[in-house]
Amino acid sequence: MAYGNRSDGTVPDLTGAEIQLPATIARNEARVRAGFWRKFLRVASFIPFGEDLLAAYYCATDADVPLRVRAVLLGALAYFILPTDLVPDFIAGFGFTDDATVLATAIGLVSAYMTPAHRNAARRTLDRLRGGS
Repeated sequence: MAYGNRSDGTVPDLTGAEIQLPATIARNEARVRAGFWRKFLRVASFIPFGEDLLAAYYCATDADVPLRVRAVLLGALAYFILPTDLVPDFIAGFGFTDDATVLATAIGLVSAYMTPAHRNAARRTLDRLRGGS
């Protein structure tokens, strides 16, 4: 059986309510709200995908974005925050490759909902963190 397929051979509709259970979404949202900024600020200078990560955060926390889109992004952001993942973050050169892959996949799935406002907010935040204007 291929990954993501059900035992009856059908594939779940990723545009519907089946994408994640409400409890999973709530747990991921709580995890992201509690730990995102702490981890982001600790690793921001090491990761080349910081702007995408911030844009995903702003999109995931935007109440105007559909729940299924927020669920996908919250899952990817929760993975970024987890202290243990497929490739430990402390491995030089490779530590964040799995995080970047999960994030890129999530953004690819929901990119139509990531607006210029989300991207602009990410750029402004990075500029502020880097001491820019």
